[in-house]
Amino acid sequence: MSIGIWELLLILAIVFVLFGAGKLPQVMSDLGKGVRSLKQGLKDEQNKEKKPSEASSEKSNTNS
Repeated sequence: MSIGIWELLLILAIVFVLFGAGKLPQVMSDLGKGVRSLKQGLKDEQNKEKKPSEASSEKSNTNS
């Protein structure tokens, strides 16, 4: 079940009515910043998980 063109147009019309033409660019900008922040947070979390495993593998290599 995918979203078709008519569904997207309906969603866009509802957003346009709710926020108006003047506020729409600001709302989209804030939404983009939120998504960017979420991706950065997930990336940082993955890096935190990798660091302890890398440190333990380096210790095992120096002890060998």
